[in-house]
Amino acid sequence: MSGSRTALAALVFGAGTGSLATEIAASRLLAPYFGSSTIVWANLIGIVLAGLALGYYLGGKLADRRPEPRLLGLIVLAAAGWVALTPFVARPFLDATVSSLDDASAGAVIGSFFAVLLLFAPAVVLLGMVSPFAIRLAISDVETAGAVAGRFYALSTAGSLLGTFVPALLTIPLVGTQRTLLGTAFVLAGSASLLLGRRAAVAAVAFAVLVAIPPGAVKAEEGLLYEKESRHQFIQVLERDDGRRLLSLNEGVAVHSVWRKETVLTGGVWDALLTVPVVLEEPPRRVAILGNAGGTLARSFGVFWPDAEIDGVEIDAAVTDVGYRYFGLGDNPRVTTYDEDARPFLRRTDRRYDVIYVDAYHQPYVPFYLATQEFFRLVRDRLAPGGVVALNVATVPDDDTLVREVSGTLATVFPQVRVWNALRFNRIVLGFSEAERPSESLLAKVGTRLRPLAALLEADLGSRPSVSPSSDPWTDDHAPVEWVTDRMIVSFAARGGELDEDLLPTAP
Repeated sequence: MSGSRTALAALVFGAGTGSLATEIAASRLLAPYFGSSTIVWANLIGIVLAGLALGYYLGGKLADRRPEPRLLGLIVLAAAGWVALTPFVARPFLDATVSSLDDASAGAVIGSFFAVLLLFAPAVVLLGMVSPFAIRLAISDVETAGAVAGRFYALSTAGSLLGTFVPALLTIPLVGTQRTLLGTAFVLAGSASLLLGRRAAVAAVAFAVLVAIPPGAVKAEEGLLYEKESRHQFIQVLERDDGRRLLSLNEGVAVHSVWRKETVLTGGVWDALLTVPVVLEEPPRRVAILGNAGGTLARSFGVFWPDAEIDGVEIDAAVTDVGYRYFGLGDNPRVTTYDEDARPFLRRTDRRYDVIYVDAYHQPYVPFYLATQEFFRLVRDRLAPGGVVALNVATVPDDDTLVREVSGTLATVFPQVRVWNALRFNRIVLGFSEAERPSESLLAKVGTRLRPLAALLEADLGSRPSVSPSSDPWTDDHAPVEWVTDRMIVSFAARGGELDEDLLPTAP
């Protein structure tokens, strides 16, 4: 009986490991299609919890009717088979799901809900059945029922901890999501073999053999030059017929960097950001780019503001590597890159900057801690006298809620805040560290290629009033960024809007 209980304990531990490993891997499979916003995580966590609850209920009832160790082993083996199959059916299924929606971001709520429900919920339900079933089999005396239940739930939780940290910190970064899921299936089948014997062991070996199958492209894209699953996100580099290279992250709705061989100008939002220093009295000496991505802006500074020292801050070291390899990040010798999160970097440094760019907003979602009073106070403290902060904030036509909230919060910290309606889907929010802008800007001194855009900036700022401070600013305690953004996107999609390419009118 002790051997049987040991097998049951190992099975419970393996099921706990498998359920959380599947959930972590599920988030990685969904991210390239629906992003990784809180609404996607809410769907994932909610359905997993519902699946476990259903599994607990069904497992308890089935165990009372058929308290057979072999049946429990078959349940775990079935879960292993489902997990092993998932990476091979997920991609065509998710491709079809996204293509049936008007827009991947607008369909994130519905698409991610049904993706989790159909792809992952069945395995989670099966794994949820394990603990109550195993407890029923292990109890031989009512007087020890509590101890048995406590021990098995502790083992299940310990397995869940292992299933959380090993994929997130080790297997996904090292071998990817597909092999992580296949490794999970191997663990589950190995656990089932303790009750089923040789046949389940053969299945475990078969799942291990499947690890040798190389994973294909996460999302089939024309002109795919590079693809990697980093610790933070999915990274793709695409090359268009005209020679442009584009950096795509996660859901791929926004382009995060652009490279063109013949010019550093892109026709996109980076050109608008490049123009911001014209509001200064003197050329910028030191600049921080929080959210450097592939270095499009940093590269262009080397041509138009060549004396500026650039600190390019990017949380994902893999993206920085892509910048050097595919986007000419090394073309500007005055760039120093830092693989850090933006806010800790700014808190740690004692440097003062003439311009601080906040472009770490992985459009359309804004990390909440980069849009609060506390963060903006930190930014103000790191600006040199007369300096300016420039925020690249996503928007949609006829809905400026996100821009209004961010700029209103910024205005509670900065004496003057202006909004430049640079592009259809981008607003540049400028915060000036001094109440009065310099009487003489750099407009007359800027190069001829930037002058039309610089004139547009000056005219736009001059025609709009300064933003008033918000009466209810966002703070680290309360910043409903995702709620505002999701409502904005869904409303735009409901009106029939499409996220087409957004180019500046002065695009070369």
